[in-house]
Amino acid sequence: MRRNWRGRYKNNWYRSRNQQNSNNSDNQSVHNSSTRPNTTASTSRAPANQLPIIVPINAGNNVWNLYLPSQDQTNAEFTDHINCFKAFIEKNKNMFDLEKIDQTRSVPLDVQTLLNDTEFISSWPTFNSDIFEKPELTLPLLEYSLHESLKCESKIKVRILNHQPVIPLSNLKVNYFGKLVTIKGTVIRVGSVGLTCTSMAFECTSCHSVQAVVQPQGIFTAPNFCQSCQSGSKFDPLQSSPFTNTIDCQVAKIQEIQSQSISGTIPRSVEIELKGDLVGMACPGDVLSVTGIVQVRGESKGGEDGKRAARLLQLYIEAVSIHSQRNLSNPTLAFTLKDYYAIQEIHASEDVFRLLVHSLCPAIFGHEAVKAGLILGLMGGTEYDNGPRSNPHVLVVGDPGLGKSQLLQAAAHAAPRGVYVCGASASAGGLTVALGREAGGDFALEAGALVLADKGVCCIDELDKMTAHHSSLLEAMEQRRVSVAKGGVVCSLAARATVLAAANPSGGSYNRAKTVAENLKLNSALLSRFDLVFILLDQPDEKIDAMLSEHVLALHSGHKRQSSAKNALNTTITTSQSDSDASLSKRLRLRPGEVIDTLPLVLLRKYIAYARRYVHPKLTNDAANVLQSFYLELRQNHQRDGTPITTRQLEACIRLTQARARAGLREEATVQDANDVISLVKHSLIDTFSDEFGNIQLSRSINGSGVSSRNKLKKFLDALTRRAHQLGKDVFTRQEMIQVHKAAGVAGDPNDLIEAMHTHSYLLLKGSNLYQLIAL
Repeated sequence: MRRNWRGRYKNNWYRSRNQQNSNNSDNQSVHNSSTRPNTTASTSRAPANQLPIIVPINAGNNVWNLYLPSQDQTNAEFTDHINCFKAFIEKNKNMFDLEKIDQTRSVPLDVQTLLNDTEFISSWPTFNSDIFEKPELTLPLLEYSLHESLKCESKIKVRILNHQPVIPLSNLKVNYFGKLVTIKGTVIRVGSVGLTCTSMAFECTSCHSVQAVVQPQGIFTAPNFCQSCQSGSKFDPLQSSPFTNTIDCQVAKIQEIQSQSISGTIPRSVEIELKGDLVGMACPGDVLSVTGIVQVRGESKGGEDGKRAARLLQLYIEAVSIHSQRNLSNPTLAFTLKDYYAIQEIHASEDVFRLLVHSLCPAIFGHEAVKAGLILGLMGGTEYDNGPRSNPHVLVVGDPGLGKSQLLQAAAHAAPRGVYVCGASASAGGLTVALGREAGGDFALEAGALVLADKGVCCIDELDKMTAHHSSLLEAMEQRRVSVAKGGVVCSLAARATVLAAANPSGGSYNRAKTVAENLKLNSALLSRFDLVFILLDQPDEKIDAMLSEHVLALHSGHKRQSSAKNALNTTITTSQSDSDASLSKRLRLRPGEVIDTLPLVLLRKYIAYARRYVHPKLTNDAANVLQSFYLELRQNHQRDGTPITTRQLEACIRLTQARARAGLREEATVQDANDVISLVKHSLIDTFSDEFGNIQLSRSINGSGVSSRNKLKKFLDALTRRAHQLGKDVFTRQEMIQVHKAAGVAGDPNDLIEAMHTHSYLLLKGSNLYQLIAL
């Protein structure tokens, strides 16, 4: 604590004035209460039209003037409060880390510790109301006491922690002006770091005496009159004077948490001003608890008399301390004793995973496999430092009107931290991060949906409608971060979000004769990043349609009709799935006469939040062997067909197995968890790779590397090869190939087949509509 401080924070109040002019030796300190002469005042005024605060510059080593230059030190009330807090410091000296205070020039102080100290409260009974009502007077008293007790050599700041209560942003009104409040919200904008002046030295143009004036809230404030010659002459600011002090400053904007905002209204937001060691602690997407003093910007802009100032009030918070909850997926949820009992009761049920599946969007009938995939996406896998991503991504593709959007909205509401966006109205900056300009011309980072959903879930509906912005999702889905390089600003932000997406086929209805990539017109690199791809088809089925209609009618008429329908028809449901998947579907499906008491949405969110925070499952050796055998079987059987099975699919199975164990609150993933995941993955593969005849062709890759019309292409390729041998050439124009296609009687559009052959390197483009046949 004895070492000198360096840099622009260095305190200059104790410097000797060796080079000061001789006519400045008689300068006297003048406080805010000084009599103001009848001279023309300067046009620069302090906030609320207050008189400028003159800082004593030749008061020696008077620490009081460093913190409270405008207050009288002989006040008996101040003395009592200082002695009371000094006694607390002496009694709890082990709370203060002197080395850390020396580095950061700030002292963290837990308010609850002070309020629980009976001796301190008995000596200062109004402390709680004083720090709330008069923080600009109470905080400097605490800082002065710490400075004296810890024998600091530079000015320090007190960082208030655990201040209660937390005020919602919607309740932050002008009646909190000047009070200490605590708010919580998500950072949506972070500005650049600049300098703000805390005090500035001025030189009188007539007598050349120097005086320092406090610059409140960074507003330029000049002195009213010279203390030496008692004249109202002009003053020149001295930027290089030892009595001109600056400090780092940064402005961020926080927005109320989406789950707490009123639907249909723009979420409330407020700016926070960070100074000193608080600069750089806020990143876009972080959830912050901010304790600070409510200030008003632009109060005197309405006129010198302030009559119209009420129309120009803009509240902002001068931060005293901030607490980041960056690494929590559910920073806004707190668990009570009743919640722990409810979670324990859910865990004790017969089949927890089945209960969770049916509790997700109970208004949608069926689709148990899709709901199971969404639940696994909400749970997520175990995260490792510097390891592969732990969050599985799920894509739901299907015909319109099957409830995809409703499932996504239910998943966003069930997630502890969920963001729902529609791809038709989203831009690249709105999904990732945007770079905007502040009023001063500096750049500011504005968080998008994926950054705001960090450690949570981002549900993107209508994924096929945002074809121009698919490239912005690639980095966020695999590398779990978003990079920006614009206007000389190069940085990356964390975007560790699970993506749950829904898309409609490009032709209006799903065509089983085409691959997923051909149906969606999606980028193959984007499709390969989804761990599960579910396809919902609107196929007429008498029994299922009867049950679906009964379910919809039961939602409007009552639950009795729903249960009677299940009694009569639940045993007759048939699916086109394989036998390996039937076990999972049968286990998830409701049995005849069974009615499940589903979980409320609030309790489902609490259960998912509890599992994500406290349960971190690991794979057992048996489960790992099962997954390895499944992966090797896929690689061995279908490698010659150009199968898309890669290491990414193996990592996806591991993530989903860990999520399946987390759903049951188990620390170890068992063989049964691995078998369930394998069954779910096979369901996804079968729906993805089966053609219009129901045959499974692994060459029909989900990432677009396969050919859907394989037979047509093979016939066309054979006819073209025979034609090349007959003519003795391997270069054909598009028109010649169309004639060969027509002569061979091959079905399908010749232009589509030509493009497919060119994509898969059977044809080489030599010029405009000129192709070369590659010898096989």
